[in-house]
Amino acid sequence: MSSITKQLDSIFKPRTIAILGASDRPGKWGYEMVDRPLKTGFRGTIYPVNPNKKDILGLPSYRNVLDIPDQIDLAVIVAPASTAPKLMQDCVAKQVKGAIVISAGFAEAGKEGKALEDKVVKIAREGEIRFVGPNCMGIWSAAAQLNLCFPQAPQPGAIAFVSQSGTFGGYLSEIANAKGYGLSKFISIGNQADVTASEYLEYLAGDDETKAIVFYMEGFKDGKRFFQLAREVIKEKPIIIYKGGSTIAGARATLSHTASLAGSENVFEGMCRQIGLIRASEAIHSFEMAEALVGQPLPRGKRVAIMGSGGQGVVVTDACVSLGLEVPEFDSKTTSSLQELLPTHAPPAKNPVDFAGSYRTTLNETLVVEKLLSLDYIDGVITNVPVNPMIWGLKPVSTEADKALSDSIEASLQAARRFAALPQQYNKPVVTMRFRRTDDPTIDILKDAGIPVYDTPEQAARAMYALVKYAEARGVNESDSLPQRAP
Repeated sequence: MSSITKQLDSIFKPRTIAILGASDRPGKWGYEMVDRPLKTGFRGTIYPVNPNKKDILGLPSYRNVLDIPDQIDLAVIVAPASTAPKLMQDCVAKQVKGAIVISAGFAEAGKEGKALEDKVVKIAREGEIRFVGPNCMGIWSAAAQLNLCFPQAPQPGAIAFVSQSGTFGGYLSEIANAKGYGLSKFISIGNQADVTASEYLEYLAGDDETKAIVFYMEGFKDGKRFFQLAREVIKEKPIIIYKGGSTIAGARATLSHTASLAGSENVFEGMCRQIGLIRASEAIHSFEMAEALVGQPLPRGKRVAIMGSGGQGVVVTDACVSLGLEVPEFDSKTTSSLQELLPTHAPPAKNPVDFAGSYRTTLNETLVVEKLLSLDYIDGVITNVPVNPMIWGLKPVSTEADKALSDSIEASLQAARRFAALPQQYNKPVVTMRFRRTDDPTIDILKDAGIPVYDTPEQAARAMYALVKYAEARGVNESDSLPQRAP
């Protein structure tokens, strides 16, 4: 076990937590820090600490952390900033292993707050306590089912999200969760008074539950160390970053927000390009790209084959080309063989492939995608979710009269399972777009296999772009024998 893993496991995998400043009044931070883990399945024991209460939300309340009869892995401090030094000193005396300081009013508030923050840091370091924050929203950790941030726990997954903004990061996490992008961790890092961005990166690099790492950052307190470490981490895991404070006005705002200096935009962009960090141009794009990177094989190049109905294929093609991807025209032999799988009135399959709006089966589309993946001059495929009869308004039934329909649906699902196996079979990525419906069981089959499903052509193109950029960062090219990437 590495040093950073040993230090931070008490924060992300605690068995006992103490809430210092716990409250029984809804709407108070002290209430939320007890209520959220209590309602969302925290696997350990919660100890509220409030000298004026005998119990909080049905749990015994303690006057001081020192009065708790159990060893405490994690202390969550939600009391006023002025009390933080004394509370941290109590944690040291109790031999608490880690802490999260939610409270604001530290370096982001000015010189007096900075002096107070420095005092807390000094106490914590002398007592060998690592802590998150201050001025943060807390964390979510799937490993312990510990949720301090959200009304409902996120869907567990393989994406870790580190955010310098608590409220904005929490908002993005909820959007990502609604879209089905599961999180292994969410960390609101606040002022980074103790644990810094590079240390979170180092910890997540060794976290078996995390396969892709997303950062929202405004400024770095240890930028040199971060980029040095990132250069090594991307050899194993992709890093996607969205940076605030890229304009002069935005940089000014970061100083009052999280006490951070945004730094030079040109320098930051140059470092990302040099190291191979994938930079998102919009915040939610980070998760769209991470979702593909979590489960898909890396492409050997940037040549993409596209299958989509009419305008869908046209827009995907434009989006790919605008991102620097290539959409090569198929050779005549390939066009001829694909035409045998298409309706007679479909246009010649030149790339993209167009079914011309005709009814087709999941098997038809699976055979086309399989053919595209077999081409040595195609590195990845973007296609629609293969059609299931239920997409057309048909429902599965069990009556004998409709047995043919039930058989058709089952055949479609079998073909979908065949489709879902194609990326690993050919060791090339497949990215899909859904049609109007979201309750098609085909989607679940694809997602279970690690194939991402998006709503728009632009999202699908960005996902393929991210796979290409990460392959370039890893030094992958056409001559390489790519490792399989398990979903």
